Amino acid sequence: MLKNVYLGLAIIGAVVPYLFFWDFMGEYGIDIPLFLSMLFPNDAAGGFVADLLVSSAVFWVFMFVKQQKENGPKPWIFIALNVTVGLSCALPAYLYAIEEE
Repeated sequence: MLKNVYLGLAIIGAVVPYLFFWDFMGEYGIDIPLFLSMLFPNDAAGGFVADLLVSSAVFWVFMFVKQQKENGPKPWIFIALNVTVGLSCALPAYLYAIEEE
């Protein structure tokens, strides 16, 4: 049951961020420097971005430690998901992968 919840959350976590990314790309194209400059338009948004970056770093450390201690799943696919889609997809996908039936 919980495994299915994680799968659903991973799918939602992939779709929701891309709704915003597609709007950005529709308006500006694939402009990475502009995208990065727009991450910190003010202190409030900067706080959210900083929180996301720190949370992602904690997630990466957790995955590497768990993989070494318990021979968990290789973290690289989840790091790729984190960087290309977002933590909202990568974290539940990882939880799905480690959840027992």
